[in-house]
Amino acid sequence: MAVMNSKPKFDLEERTLEFAKNIRSFIKKIPKTIGNIEDSKQLIRSSGSIGANYIEANESLSRKDFLLRIKISKKEAKESLYWLRLLDVGGSEFLERERRQFIQEAVELGRIFGSILEKSKNMC
Repeated sequence: MAVMNSKPKFDLEERTLEFAKNIRSFIKKIPKTIGNIEDSKQLIRSSGSIGANYIEANESLSRKDFLLRIKISKKEAKESLYWLRLLDVGGSEFLERERRQFIQEAVELGRIFGSILEKSKNMC
């Protein structure tokens, strides 16, 4: 008898955690301009909020609360995208490539949460 791996192949809690952690590492590398410092604070909040709200959704006591938390996760992914676009990487090609990867991940997370919302609405 084969042993089943209890961890799902696609762990969204882990993915959102990694996104937030990687954003924090990225912010340490960018130039410390006044704009970047302020935008980075917002990015740290929004990137962490994606996963925090997803965890809350998974622990929700009602369908209404679940949908609200998923909507907030989607909104925070979109907000993270906004702050990422505002950051100044100081002309570094390496940092620009890294930023584009984070932008792509924020877009993908937003799509995932949008899909969860659509599927949840259709289950009524």
